[in-house]
Amino acid sequence: MLLTPTTQRTASREMLDVLIRAGLIAILAVFCFRIFAPFLDLMAWSVILAITLYPLQVLLRPVFGGKDGLVATLIVLVAFAVILVPTYVLGLAVGDSIEKSIAMFKSGGFQIPPPAESVSSWPVIGQRVYDFWLQASTDLTGLAQKFAPQLKGAGLALLATLTGLGAALVIFFVALIVAGILMAYGENGYHSAVQIASRISGPENGTQIADLCTATIRAVAQGVVGIAFIQMLLIGIGFIVTGIPGAGLLALAVLLLGIMQLPATLITIPVIIFVIVTDGVSTATILFSVYVFVAGLSDNVLKPLLLGRGVAVPMPVVLIGALGGMVTGGVIGLFVGPVMLAVGYQLFWRWVKDQPQSQQPQPSQEQKQA
Repeated sequence: MLLTPTTQRTASREMLDVLIRAGLIAILAVFCFRIFAPFLDLMAWSVILAITLYPLQVLLRPVFGGKDGLVATLIVLVAFAVILVPTYVLGLAVGDSIEKSIAMFKSGGFQIPPPAESVSSWPVIGQRVYDFWLQASTDLTGLAQKFAPQLKGAGLALLATLTGLGAALVIFFVALIVAGILMAYGENGYHSAVQIASRISGPENGTQIADLCTATIRAVAQGVVGIAFIQMLLIGIGFIVTGIPGAGLLALAVLLLGIMQLPATLITIPVIIFVIVTDGVSTATILFSVYVFVAGLSDNVLKPLLLGRGVAVPMPVVLIGALGGMVTGGVIGLFVGPVMLAVGYQLFWRWVKDQPQSQQPQPSQEQKQA
């Protein structure tokens, strides 16, 4: 069918109108994203916290006569207290450890015990470890001067990490306040999420996708971040009570390892060895070693209880999300990354499995016989 010149001009004009509208929409979207980008991490934190804490809001709502604003405010205040008290204690422990270490180093009272002769007989690395350990025990100042550039770089990296942790803590508190506002309007927020999901994937899938995202966020937040925080408290209390140097920093390291799905024994076993070497074998050191070792393995008991609720997310997905989030978003990305990647993982596999029965691959004759 041939188009007349008038029809061609009309079609060209309509195509030009569509392109202009699409271009204007794209420009508007880019400008909106650039304006919203500085608050992206904050809002991601807020949504994750609101979804994670909202079941508590529903549980307490009848107690306070259905006043969502009052319930959300109380939850936020309690969360502030729960986070600030351990943070303050750990901060005091870190400051005290640094102050004592500096004073001990300046006074020359810091001594490293000499290595045992059996160390030199270790395979491959025994002699090198023995020589390094012996020099550290006899001439620590000379060893520090020898590795001064490396120590300076490590100190700057540590200072940057502490600065990032402080900024992340401030952002977290602001996100907690925003999360309280979102929880006060939780029902409206859920309906809005269903409407957005329905607009993207169709009315028949909107509710299911919204529920899937909610369950995934809660499962990962409770099973990863929650377990890591509990483990940090258990191990940190043992370190502080025993007086381990740098107890606060070691507890923070346990938190980061827990989020990255790495075992806390990477921290606890060296600390146990350090305590036994320096203080000897006694009832106190044995009790400390048993407590810290068990606390380092507590995630194996807590994970089935917390991570198993809602949806099961493979550990490699959580690990990749934590590492990738830390590289791209710093400390905040370390928390947000696992949740976002887990949601994307669940939505992807739901899309893969959601296809007509006739299009799904059928098992071969050999597979049927097997």
